Amino acid sequence: MRFVKLANLWFAGLFAGFLLTVLVLEQSLRRFDAHVYTQVRQVELDRLDTLASVTLLPAIITTLVLVLRTRRAPTIAALVLLLGVFVLTLVVNLPINHDQAAWSVQSPAADWADVRDRWQLAHLARTVAAAVALALLIGVPRRSAA
Repeated sequence: MRFVKLANLWFAGLFAGFLLTVLVLEQSLRRFDAHVYTQVRQVELDRLDTLASVTLLPAIITTLVLVLRTRRAPTIAALVLLLGVFVLTLVVNLPINHDQAAWSVQSPAADWADVRDRWQLAHLARTVAAAVALALLIGVPRRSAA
C-alpha cells in the first residue's frame, strides 16, 4: 500500500506541476501575436500530450486503488477531480489541440484568439482541479497498521 501511495503522489504531483508549467507558458503567450502563439502551440503539441497521458492516467489508476483500499472521502474527492480533468481534456482541450496542430504559422486561424481563450480557460480549470486533487491526496493520512 505504501508503494501505491508514493506512486500516487509522484504521478499526481508531476501532473499538477506539468499543468501549472503549461499555464504559466500559456499566460506568457497572451502578449504575442497569432503567428508566435501558433508556432509555440505547435511545439507544445509535439510531445506534451504524451507527457500528460503518462502522468494523468497513472495518477487516476493509483487514486482509484487508494479509493478501493481506504474509502476515504478526500481520496474519493481527488478521484472525482482527476476524472473531471480527464473528461474536460477529452471534451475541450484535445479537440482544440487537434485543430491547432493543423494551423499554419504563416496564416493562423481567423478566430485564433477565441480558440486560445477557450483552451486556456479549460486548462485553468484542469490546473486548479489537479492542484486541489494533489492537496487532498497529500493530506490523506496513511492507514495505521492496526
